[in-house]
Amino acid sequence: MDVQHFFDPNTSTLTYIVYDVKTRDAVIIDPVLDFNQATNHVETHGFKKLMEFVNLHKLIPVYSLETHAHADHLSSSKLIKEIFPQIKIGIGENIKHVQRAFRDILKMDPDFKLDGSQFDKLIKDNEHFSAGSIRIHAIPTPGHTPACMSFHIENMLFCGDALFIEDYGTGRCDFPDGSADRLYTSVHETLYKLPDSTIVFVGHDYQPGGRELRFETTIGASKKLNAHLKEETKRENFIKFRETRDKTLSAPRLLTQSLKVNICAGVIPEEFKN
Repeated sequence: MDVQHFFDPNTSTLTYIVYDVKTRDAVIIDPVLDFNQATNHVETHGFKKLMEFVNLHKLIPVYSLETHAHADHLSSSKLIKEIFPQIKIGIGENIKHVQRAFRDILKMDPDFKLDGSQFDKLIKDNEHFSAGSIRIHAIPTPGHTPACMSFHIENMLFCGDALFIEDYGTGRCDFPDGSADRLYTSVHETLYKLPDSTIVFVGHDYQPGGRELRFETTIGASKKLNAHLKEETKRENFIKFRETRDKTLSAPRLLTQSLKVNICAGVIPEEFKN
């Protein structure tokens, strides 16, 4: 099994392709679609690089998986599906709670469905499923949002915004139905129970101090060194820290645009098209 990362510097987001070098079966995780705020239109620079890699290696994308409904960048899942109609777009089944929370805030059509049916697959907590020859274990990691899901493939964990590189800590929990208490449980009581050697692939890297890009760490390193949540960190201390810090954070600059697209499985509104 091999992994290729793609970094979007505009949103500090990581996209991953996990693929079987023998069968060429592939899973795409958190694909990014560029958005130009000046024109209020989507752009496809990152998407094209992703597709170039897929075509170069003659990969067969089986799933496009979202770790959650992102609030800081748009998903290109639907564009991928236009090129590879067989691909299934998957997300945790609790996306229904996120849709319910944001439909009125975003002034979506009153007929907008709140059952997650925009996605091809609603992934159940702790579900095991296959993408061709690739076996995936979906581990629920709510806290950043109620629908966050980490994907465990062999000795690799793709954890979205639950856990970052150890010098940056953990994801924020101040979105609707977010919870620092649940995030503590997700990381400390769930992810930290995985073997220390598990390789962790993060959803963002904000490169604190201007350091070079890092996108992988391990469970063992996180337990010892994570700036927000170590193995020794007490629940009440983490909750106090996380809630206090979240009050100082600004809303993501692409919040409205991202959620309009992402709770619809990547469907791009006409207003965002060139």
